[in-house]
Amino acid sequence: MGNSLESKAFDELAEAASAIRNSALDRWVAAGGKVVGHFCSHVPTEVLTAAGVLPLRMRGTGSTGTELSDAYFSNLNCSFVRHTFNQAMRGEYDFLEGLICVSSCDHVRRVYDNWKRQIETPLVMIMALPKKVGDPQIEWYREEIDILVRAVSEHFQVDVTTDRLAEAIRLHNRTRALQRRLYALRKAADPPITGAETLAVMVAGTSMPREHYNELLEELIRDLQERSNGTGGYRARLMIVGSELDDPEYVRVIEDQGGLVVTDSVCFGTRTMWVDVDENDEPVSALARYYIHDRPTCPRMNEDRDRRAAFLRELIDEFSVDGVIGERMMFCDVWCAEHYMNDLDFKEQGVPFLQLDREYVMAAKGQLRTRVQAFLESMGK
Repeated sequence: MGNSLESKAFDELAEAASAIRNSALDRWVAAGGKVVGHFCSHVPTEVLTAAGVLPLRMRGTGSTGTELSDAYFSNLNCSFVRHTFNQAMRGEYDFLEGLICVSSCDHVRRVYDNWKRQIETPLVMIMALPKKVGDPQIEWYREEIDILVRAVSEHFQVDVTTDRLAEAIRLHNRTRALQRRLYALRKAADPPITGAETLAVMVAGTSMPREHYNELLEELIRDLQERSNGTGGYRARLMIVGSELDDPEYVRVIEDQGGLVVTDSVCFGTRTMWVDVDENDEPVSALARYYIHDRPTCPRMNEDRDRRAAFLRELIDEFSVDGVIGERMMFCDVWCAEHYMNDLDFKEQGVPFLQLDREYVMAAKGQLRTRVQAFLESMGK
């Protein structure tokens, strides 16, 4: 499908997505910069940026087993948290100054419990995440963000002021605007970038200094706009919907069968950047409203499924999607229920839908190829 992407900016971004550490992160740490890890995209990373700290989204990238974490997790805990905690037990995250969790699910809650007891990280805290998206829940999360601001200010001995928060919001909104420009290029009949390459770009943004990432993203977009050939030769335009997905190889296997992934609703994709934080509101209030209500939600948030369904229809129309693949990490209950409802919706809309369960570490490639091949053939593609 098309030719490989030639771009120095993309090369650096792909390198950052392929490992826990990358050259930009290493330079930050070598210069004395502090890094705080966070689980889940509900953590308001603008607070960390405002404190002069680099926020790093937790991943299990590079893990080959869970032999250490299995002493603390059951085999019914999802493999994402087990592989990520195993990497931490191996010392891969020893450079962290802190870790922020949210009560997004019982699996991540177990990470917090075990991390507090087993890994020596100076600042470890958890934020209580509401389960609904109304005004009472927004106010609840506003108080949680206030607690985070105070904890970060005290730990790093920095005054996280309103002005610093507003500046951080503008910086993160710049990232979101650039990422939307990147996605807009994928609406073309012959997109200049594949889904696997796009996921690598998105993952990279969670593990390097924001200013540097924005510069690379601007350079990449220029390279793509000047590209004379795209990703022609695909059989169908696909959208991926689902839970934690940070491995471009998973998308690459799908695309190797001829299904070009042109958009997504995953927590390393559109759900983190489809809308901006309101820059005209008081910063903490704006962050609370954004992370609870304004951005596209995942099934972790109750009573918001109608909006999620409308968002998927919007993506299908905007990106001319032929079929949808729903991916779910094994033992993720909320996505099991969500995909059942999505399946009913897509049947009513006449949109082909394939549900795939998976483990965190890429395995059973042959089975994935076969399922995708059969899906494309069933679509007449």
